[in-house]
Amino acid sequence: MENTIAVVWDPLFVEHQAPGPGSAPGAHPERPERLEAARQGLFSALGESQMKALSPRDATAEELGRVHEPRYVEELARTSGRRGYLDADTFYAPGSHAAAVRAAGGCIAMVEDVLAGNAAYGVALVRPPGHHARPGTAMGFCLLNNIAVAAAHARANSCARVAIVDWDVHHGNGTQEMFYDDPSVLYVSLHQWPLYPGTGARGEVGAGDGVGATVNVPLSPGAGDAAYVAAMDRIVAPAVAEFAPDLLLLSAGYDAHERDPLAAMRLTAWGYAEMTRRLVAAMPKGFAGRLGIVLEGGYDLSALQESLGATIAALEGARTPGAPSDTEVEARHEADLRLAERARTRRPGAG
Repeated sequence: MENTIAVVWDPLFVEHQAPGPGSAPGAHPERPERLEAARQGLFSALGESQMKALSPRDATAEELGRVHEPRYVEELARTSGRRGYLDADTFYAPGSHAAAVRAAGGCIAMVEDVLAGNAAYGVALVRPPGHHARPGTAMGFCLLNNIAVAAAHARANSCARVAIVDWDVHHGNGTQEMFYDDPSVLYVSLHQWPLYPGTGARGEVGAGDGVGATVNVPLSPGAGDAAYVAAMDRIVAPAVAEFAPDLLLLSAGYDAHERDPLAAMRLTAWGYAEMTRRLVAAMPKGFAGRLGIVLEGGYDLSALQESLGATIAALEGARTPGAPSDTEVEARHEADLRLAERARTRRPGAG
């Protein structure tokens, strides 16, 4: 396995910009400046000699069709060269379709590279984000579900089991929906509850053969490093370890940071680093390298930069300064964790 890190980035991703008055800097939270902040976070943790730029390609209709309805793929293509909104939050610009198809294809390229053993791990700095995109609709700033397209591609090729861990502050309803009855894809989400999009209750555990392959850990507003790290130790890491995936994909949203404007959590860069360490430690022996990180949310630029940098530094074995001042989980978050643990261990048909 190579020691280099496979990095996906493309100038097309910057072409996805809010239309009309919303195109002014800072007017829409999902803005091109996020990518530069993420890139700076990556550079802060890695030397350029460690990074290998992957040339992303466009995802094909067949590859998108594994998780998206063909009708929707065709409808989205018709937005090319135009401006508008697909819902109250989700815009498209003349270059948005091209960016979305390239982002999904870039995540596929990352997966192929890490599975071939050509990189220590992969990082996809892509826009638009993806985890809210449903099979037949755009949603929540997301046009195509990048991480789901990548997971389905891995499953169609060499992977028997793929795990997706989503720590974006918003529940990844689209990703969950796409694999809800699929026992070969584990989907685990830590998210603020209640919050947009309103899905991700602890009782949502999968359907049919997929029961148990969906694990939701909803946390009350105000949860910080201690609660998240406890959730990783007690629920997320054990679920991943038990599943023993061939590939781990991380929906890396950084909007649970204490400075993010769209939520009410209290995570710091230290918390993201600690979650990363625990997650990697849970992987099966001999797993090294089969990890791909896909950028999702994160709307405070400095928090995004710091937190992504801390994630990468943790993978490189570095320690992130700082620690939570309160090392105990507050009572209300302890209750959240107990309920999530109970849902995790519930068997089909149990009350």
